[in-house]
Amino acid sequence: MTIKVNSENDFPSSSAANWELDKIVQELRNARNDWRAQRGRSREPGLRELPSRDVLQQITRDLCGALFPMRLGPQELREEGEDYYVGHTLDAALHQLLQQVQLELFYVARQRGSHGQDGALKIQANNIVRLFASALPNLRRILDIDIQAAYQGDPAARSVDEVLLCYPGVLAIIHHRLAHTLYQLDVPLLARIVAELAHSLTGIDIHPGAEIGSGFFIDHGTGVVIGETAVIGERVRIYQAVTLGAKTFPTDEKGNPQKGLPRHPIVEDEVVIYAGATVLGRITIGKGSTIGGNVWLTRSVPAGSSITQASSRNLVPQEANV
Repeated sequence: MTIKVNSENDFPSSSAANWELDKIVQELRNARNDWRAQRGRSREPGLRELPSRDVLQQITRDLCGALFPMRLGPQELREEGEDYYVGHTLDAALHQLLQQVQLELFYVARQRGSHGQDGALKIQANNIVRLFASALPNLRRILDIDIQAAYQGDPAARSVDEVLLCYPGVLAIIHHRLAHTLYQLDVPLLARIVAELAHSLTGIDIHPGAEIGSGFFIDHGTGVVIGETAVIGERVRIYQAVTLGAKTFPTDEKGNPQKGLPRHPIVEDEVVIYAGATVLGRITIGKGSTIGGNVWLTRSVPAGSSITQASSRNLVPQEANV
């Protein structure tokens, strides 16, 4: 079969092309204005409304480098320059973070109809970033425990360095611990963006509100979902395609879902949850339990339990009206 390659002459020149750009730009402006008017939203001219995903991606990359300079930092870095690199990188990242925190605080204030608080919001933003920065040394120590747990939990791992450089579960937990710190400091939009950066890279979806103890290991990882109000204890190990989700969404008198209520599982210390298991609702998985692959579980189980597909089926009649 002969394939004919079109020559340049087969295509219109840029001067001959007519995209009607003026008309399209005007129609897009009209669509934006209609959307804002329907929601009662206005924006001051020249003011960026929301934080930047691209900027937060760079901030997160720099924070990872500052936390693990000789492994996640620049290739040319040498040990004698570690402190200089960490100081310089942190200073730049925290200044960028301060701008993003201000954007979220200003955005929330506008949504609430609050005006004339710029000075107070800037002070609040500065305090948030200061507290975030002060949390980084302890966060590094917790991550060291997570990385060691990953190394010990996977017989295929040859070193802790391999785990840090290669494992998607470790990348996801680094992002989560950064995002959770932001979430605790009441900048949930920034926290969610950082969490979703990891979700895009790894296929692991951890809401920044989830509370996760140290020594946490996600093996393989793709398809893992951990909800906002999940509470996970120390030294917990889960595998790919595990869901720690909500079973129902209580509604208010208007039928709207009530947000912020505890609705995800509590997983106590030293639990193992194997691939494909789905654990739903505000139930408790007792310390040291093992949840087998592909189990569907909506009831609490006591400490030391071993739940398989066969044993979980015995619970179905009791759950019918839950």
